Parts: sequence; C-alpha cells; structure tokens
Amino acid sequence: MKRIAIDMDDTIADFTSKHLRVYNEVFNESLTVEDLNGKKLWHARPHKAKEILDLLADPEFFRDLEVIEGSQEIIALLNEQYEVYIATAAMDIPHSFSAKYEWLRENFPFLSEQRFVFCGNKTIVNADYLIDDSPRHFVRFPGQGILFTAHHNLDQTGYPRFNSWEEAKEYFF
Repeated sequence: MKRIAIDMDDTIADFTSKHLRVYNEVFNESLTVEDLNGKKLWHARPHKAKEILDLLADPEFFRDLEVIEGSQEIIALLNEQYEVYIATAAMDIPHSFSAKYEWLRENFPFLSEQRFVFCGNKTIVNADYLIDDSPRHFVRFPGQGILFTAHHNLDQTGYPRFNSWEEAKEYFF
C-alpha cells in the first residue's frame, strides 16, 4: 500500500486566514490574502516580522483553524486505499503541539493518532508522496513532493501542484 504524507498548515488547516485576521486586529490594518500573493505575512511586513511571528506564541492559536475545503472528505477517501499520515513541522513552533494534536483529533477523527507526525525536517518522513504548501520540505524528501497551492507559493515551479483537494482526488484515483 502506498503512503501519502500530508502537511497541516495551509494544506488542510487555514493558517493564513487566522494569522492575517489576528494581525489586522492587533496592528489595525486591513491586509488581504491577495496582498500576500507570493509571500508570507512576515515577508509582506518585514519591519514587523518579529511581532508577526510573536502572534503565534499563544499555545491555542492553532486550535480553531478553519478546515481547508474538501480536505476531510478527500482524505477520508484516500485513507481507504493509501496509508495516510499527517506530517506537520510542529517543531517550528513547539508550543503548538497540543493545539495541533487536538485540532487533528477533532477534524480528522477517522485517522489514527498513530499516523500524526510532529517533526521539524520532513525528510525523516518515509512516504511515496508529500502534499505540502512549502517546497522547502521537498528538497531532500525521498518521495514525490506535490505542492498544495497557497498564497505564498504562487510563484513556485518545478513540482506537481494541487489547487484544491478535488484535484488531489483526481490525481490519486
């Protein structure tokens, strides 16, 4: 059985919308996702990068992210024919572990928690495919990296790309 590893933030969980909403509230701005095309929020406001990243210090920040449309249904289907793992670089923000774990249990209850991988460098993940919004995780990944479209990776090339979970379904079935 082939193995698919799937990233969490901006792949199945809408990290950017919440980060942008909190940023706009704290800094009294009105940035939109379109304002970020091709970059992350802290790259759009480099003079506030530390403060922007500090917004993630709340251990509950990741607990109530919205689910990316179609991800639950398609991943449930994939899970019937593939070994599906969620691989999140939680060590980038270590205090996010509990909130991410709880979020996964609530929103993807059909996946075994034994298939949740909390890591830093995803090259440790032994899978045939890795679906991720960040191509940095594909550099030494031994399988096929597939880029999941997000505002910050629109200019990235060189990898197969899914613009939606429906496209993932078409690819794997």
